[in-house]
Amino acid sequence: MHVVSRKTKALVLFAMLAVPASGSVSAQSQEAPDPIIVEGSPSPEATVTTKGPEIKGIISARSSDKMKVTAADGTSTIIAINDATRIKTSRGLFSGRNKLAAGSLLNGLPVTVKTSQSGDGLVASQINLRNKDFKTATMIRNGTAQQFEEQTAATEALRGRMGDIDKYNIKSTTNVNFDTGKAALSAQAKQELCAAASAAESTDNALMLVVGHTDSTGSDEFNQQLSEKRASSVINFLQQACQWKPYRMLTPTGMSKADPLTSNDTAEGKAQNRRVSVNILVSKSVDGL
Repeated sequence: MHVVSRKTKALVLFAMLAVPASGSVSAQSQEAPDPIIVEGSPSPEATVTTKGPEIKGIISARSSDKMKVTAADGTSTIIAINDATRIKTSRGLFSGRNKLAAGSLLNGLPVTVKTSQSGDGLVASQINLRNKDFKTATMIRNGTAQQFEEQTAATEALRGRMGDIDKYNIKSTTNVNFDTGKAALSAQAKQELCAAASAAESTDNALMLVVGHTDSTGSDEFNQQLSEKRASSVINFLQQACQWKPYRMLTPTGMSKADPLTSNDTAEGKAQNRRVSVNILVSKSVDGL
């Protein structure tokens, strides 16, 4: 007959009780993801966050520590930026509020944002930019001074399409003309474009809709491409030389030989139809504010 000491019985009982408790903890650790702790925070309990969604879109508004990103479907998300936010381009990875961040997170720029959920809001953990978008950033480097309440029309512009033209009031239209088969701007056209941009600056919440046109000469495919090239030439000049902000530009389009100003039966008519129309619009929802 074997005799088990009281000490041995106590050890066996402790081991039996410990097994289910250990298994429960293991199961819980698999169900709940590890929290993300925001860098530089004084208290882990106050700053525990979880991984948030990845947001893709265009920066449609900016303040000192927040930005609004508008997706292709028109939905907008406000995302906070802090000292731990990183900005990534093919040239490297940078911390949040340094000189690069201030000079690159501008209205109109496409971004992909990795976020963390903190309380009721999202915080940007990493913002991805493409290097070619820095050219746009330099053209709108003063755009970050805009506040959210000044961006109502700009956000609306990101969703602009020709089919939505009834949402806007047309304030003025400037037509610039082109030589046959060409997309280069004449000296006169450049003067007229900057004059139109300067006049539009005095119109509250003004946006531009640029539409390219051709005459009836050539195939439909050729004319479609030509009308788009003409629209692109005008947009580039307006932004680069006339300092018109990209976030105040509705989606451009090429109309080929459709919607002529006059008949294509004469040389004079064709000359008038070889044009790009620059329309100054104001969203009906903010017109008169």
